[in-house]
Amino acid sequence: MAHKPPALAHNAPMSALEKTPFTGADYLLWEREQPLKHEFVRGEVFAMAGASDAHVTISGNVFARLRQHLRASPCRAYISDMKLQIAAADAYVYPDVFVTCSGADAARSDAKAEPLLVIEVLSPSTAAYDRGLKFAFYRSLNSLREYVLIDPEHPSVDVFRRNEAGLWVLHPCGPGQTVQLESVGLELTLEQVYEDAAPPAA
Repeated sequence: MAHKPPALAHNAPMSALEKTPFTGADYLLWEREQPLKHEFVRGEVFAMAGASDAHVTISGNVFARLRQHLRASPCRAYISDMKLQIAAADAYVYPDVFVTCSGADAARSDAKAEPLLVIEVLSPSTAAYDRGLKFAFYRSLNSLREYVLIDPEHPSVDVFRRNEAGLWVLHPCGPGQTVQLESVGLELTLEQVYEDAAPPAA
């Protein structure tokens, strides 16, 4: 197939890191035919590993609350199967949950590009990336107002919020506190976030 990376055949091991650069447009066409998801960064594709029960449950909890909250609004919440384009990083990623209120995004089917809120549930293999390079990628999105990291193993949620000066400020949330998602006007308790996936007590 013209848009398949030469070293990553349809039945190749999905844990492989593709080293043959190809374009974002090539990636979008190729990705439609793959049985598993891949992220794209600067000409390379990375197979995505499966998530834990707690990871999936927490993502679903937050998505469900957001979807209900955003009903009858122009905003849409998406869960992990929708791609997000980060043009400045030449990347396409699959956030665990994100929200966009963009009319342009509403017209795009393959990927969105103007998120207001991005939420990632951490895992041992991706925590450093989510806190470091991936956060740097997300900060290049002018539309983004909040970036949220949820620890599935401990009752801990970090909300990074862009202030009026354009600086990112950390608002940590632990036991006895609520998660304030100011970008969408939603408040969540930790019990709502961790429902059916309760982490060990602090």
